[in-house]
Amino acid sequence: MLRYTISRILFMIPTLIGVAVLVFFMLRIVPGDVVEVKLRGDGGNVTQEMVEMERKRLGLDKPLLYQFGDWMVGLAKFDLGKSMWTDRPVIEEILIRLELSLEVAILATIFATLLSVPLGTMAALFRDTWIDYLVRIVTIGGLSIPSFWFGMLIIMSLLFFNWLPPITFTPIYVDPVANLTQLIWPAMAVGYRYCAVTARMIRSSLLEVMNEDYIRTARAKGVFEKLVVSRHALRNALLPAITVMGLEFAFLIGGLVVTEQVFNLNGIGQLFVQSVARNDFMLIQGMVMMIAAFYVFINLVVDLLYGVFDPRIRYG
Repeated sequence: MLRYTISRILFMIPTLIGVAVLVFFMLRIVPGDVVEVKLRGDGGNVTQEMVEMERKRLGLDKPLLYQFGDWMVGLAKFDLGKSMWTDRPVIEEILIRLELSLEVAILATIFATLLSVPLGTMAALFRDTWIDYLVRIVTIGGLSIPSFWFGMLIIMSLLFFNWLPPITFTPIYVDPVANLTQLIWPAMAVGYRYCAVTARMIRSSLLEVMNEDYIRTARAKGVFEKLVVSRHALRNALLPAITVMGLEFAFLIGGLVVTEQVFNLNGIGQLFVQSVARNDFMLIQGMVMMIAAFYVFINLVVDLLYGVFDPRIRYG
């Protein structure tokens, strides 16, 4: 296991390097100039000389390969550079908003896990009964309703009771009540779809596992049905669901653009929109690298969890 883990960590390095190369050169193909948007975007009367001076200050006058070399050297030192718009370090810009987006993703994952496992299990155990049909309706609704629209329904429901969540973000370690009062609603909005996907995955996997020979053998030996389901069937049925949950969690870090707009949250999603609108290459590059790092790390964690839930898995 240790050898496998080390090899996977080392394999993450060329993956991230490939992402860095792609994002750097693809952004340079996109039309638009951050200096033009910054100085002349609001109709500012700026001379071409001032534009060239700003381009020189940002290092945009250098050849493309020199810019790429500076970017890769900084990346090796965990330095993502400075935002071309705010002139603040990219890491600082990301960390300010990462706490909010990360907490929403964690709360949505907890919400989805607590609901999807019992729902998917009951749907499989009571197949083709009213319980199964009810779970199917709930999960199909989660797959059909966009998260932002469900979020709007939540806000309308809160307005019916003349109450709205606070607008200002409060860290959970400062005031847990104020923090959860604000973030529990967007977490429920995105967690509903998350729950629907996972519950349907657990249901289909559990139905397949319940027909395996080792399940029939356990029953023939007189093992209690509750132990057959929890100890033998469910642990194996959770493997595909773990993969889905890991990918969904990584997606939520930067994929809550519209949901953050609905709930007025200043998270990573909104930062993505702002940086793209401003052609802030350095900030976009930094966020893409952060999300890519999250994806490869979550994939590593998911692969390691396979061995926890299924002892038959051995890594060479």
